[in-house]
Amino acid sequence: MSSDAMDAWRQLQPMARTFAAAIFVTSIGAHVFGVIPYAWLYFDPSVAIFKIPPQIWRFVSNFLLSGPQLSIVFDPYFVYQYLSQVEAGNPKFQRKEDVLWYLITVGGTILFLAHNVLGSASYCLPALILAICYTATQDQRGMKAGFFFFTVPAQLMPYCLLFMSLLMSPGLLPLQLCGLVAAHLHDFLYRLWPEFGGGRNWLETPAFVSRLITTPRLLQRDYGTGFRPQTQTSGSSTGASTGSGPLPDSWKTRGAGHRLG
Repeated sequence: MSSDAMDAWRQLQPMARTFAAAIFVTSIGAHVFGVIPYAWLYFDPSVAIFKIPPQIWRFVSNFLLSGPQLSIVFDPYFVYQYLSQVEAGNPKFQRKEDVLWYLITVGGTILFLAHNVLGSASYCLPALILAICYTATQDQRGMKAGFFFFTVPAQLMPYCLLFMSLLMSPGLLPLQLCGLVAAHLHDFLYRLWPEFGGGRNWLETPAFVSRLITTPRLLQRDYGTGFRPQTQTSGSSTGASTGSGPLPDSWKTRGAGHRLG
C-alpha cells in the first residue's frame, strides 16, 4: 500500500506537488497544532533584508501559510491544480527552471506591490494563487473549466476566484489584485513584448537558475545507484578502434585485410 502511494506521489508534477505539500504542512503546523509560530513566517523588509543577519527565508515562508479552516485544504489544492498545468502543459515554460524563475519573479513582484501599494505584505499566498491561475488559464482559451458546480470559460477562472473572495473574504481582494497585476506584467514582459513588440525577453531564465536545479544523471540499479559515466570519445578518423583487444596496437591501423591466393 505504501509503495502504491509513493508511486502515485512520484507521478505528480514535482514542483507543484512539493509546493502544495509545503503549504499544507506549514499551515497544519501553524493553524492546527501551533508548532510553527506565525512570527517565523510573515514578510517584513525590516527583518528580511535590513536585520543582521537578514532573515531571508521570509521571502519564501510568507507564501507557505494558507488561510485558516477550509483554506488549509483548498489553498494547496488550487496551488497544485494550476501550478501543475503551468509545469506540464504551458508552452511558455519548456523547462523546470522556467517554472521556478516564474515563481521567483512573480512572487517578488507581488511582494513589491503589496508592500509599496498596500503597505503590508505579511502573507501573500492568495495573490500568488491568483497569479498562477491567470498564467495557467490564459493559454486555454476555448476550453471549459469547472468552478464548484458551474462550468465557465477557462480564462475566466481568475475572476471567479476574485468573485468568491468578494463573497467570502472581501479583505483579500486588494492583495489578490496585486497577484493579477504581477501575472499580467510577467506575461507582457515574457511573451507579449518579445513576440508582438519586437523587444527582448526581460524575464528570460538566467543560467544560474538552470545550474541550481540541474542534478547529475544517475543510473538506477536493483543493488544501488551509480553515476552515469561521461560519453567516451570516438576513435580517430582512420576508423581505428580505441578499445583493447587480443592484437597488438600496431596491427589495428593496418587497414583492411586481403585473402592470399
